[in-house]
Amino acid sequence: MRIFVYEHVTGGGLAGRPLPRVLAREGLAMRTALIEDLAAIGRHDLVTTMDARVTCAAPRGVHVVAVAAGRGDRAIDAVIDGADAVWLIAPETGGCLERLTARIERSGKTVLGPAAAAVRRAADKSRLPRSLARLGIPHPETSLIDEGVDARAAARRLGYPVVVKPARGAGCCGVGLARNPRELAAALDAADRASGTGRLVMQRYVSGRAASVSLLANGRGAVPLAVNAQRVTASSGFSYRGGVTPFEHPLATAAAAAASRTCAAIPGLRGYVGVDLVLTAAGPVVIEVNPRLTMSYLGVRAVLEENVAAMAIAACRGELPEVGAVQRRARFSASGRVRRS
Repeated sequence: MRIFVYEHVTGGGLAGRPLPRVLAREGLAMRTALIEDLAAIGRHDLVTTMDARVTCAAPRGVHVVAVAAGRGDRAIDAVIDGADAVWLIAPETGGCLERLTARIERSGKTVLGPAAAAVRRAADKSRLPRSLARLGIPHPETSLIDEGVDARAAARRLGYPVVVKPARGAGCCGVGLARNPRELAAALDAADRASGTGRLVMQRYVSGRAASVSLLANGRGAVPLAVNAQRVTASSGFSYRGGVTPFEHPLATAAAAAASRTCAAIPGLRGYVGVDLVLTAAGPVVIEVNPRLTMSYLGVRAVLEENVAAMAIAACRGELPEVGAVQRRARFSASGRVRRS
């Protein structure tokens, strides 16, 4: 099978436009790790694209297509045409991941990840609360901040501190913390600039330990790979610093169960999926679903004996594999550095 690994930010999707530093750094780290794992399988012909401004070594035998300014869409479409399957790494911001997934589906190629409809359901933070409420899964009280909505009144109703974020965003980009009305204005402005659509959500801040669960999904259910600690700092805005896998916490098992139930509530989720949570004194609280590869992949692949990319491909075919026990611990940074212990 010829697999096109497409990382949107550094792979030519922004050719000729500024590269967001944080998203470029994280995207490059995920793409590098994924290609290494796919190459290790030894059964696939691999191709990837690279923005001409970015340099990155690829394993032997991986075909790298340089994409220059003004040629992004044409070059990427040509690579899609020659591939059997496409593995997308892209932010949900402004519907980017959903549009790319739909583009691959229209081409008739296999998407090694969630369907476009599942991406839409998972990525829209204004609709996720309803899906979780039907299952009784705890989620922060949320308000959609759209045209005509009084944000100050919404914040008073939720109670400070509140978190403001794009309704469709990725990572910590545009996610702000407001402890009072003065900070709220700045948080709204930052989220609006990052959103790409102007639709924002406001949530009651949940205090606890930030965590994520990495899972494999087959469109109907999901199996957890690992629970990960997240290192997130917060002042006026949030900043992701990396994490630790596995997260040895009394609520780790409950977190994995909540994440699995969350994935089952979104039909069409396939392949590698991440669920972000906060572990509180009352139990796990699901924050959002990432229908794509996440930075936790760096830690998960370092602590499992199995090839995670191979298992994800199997999950896309409908097979949920048994996951072996974690034998070691890994700490990973947002820049892609990994330390095992």
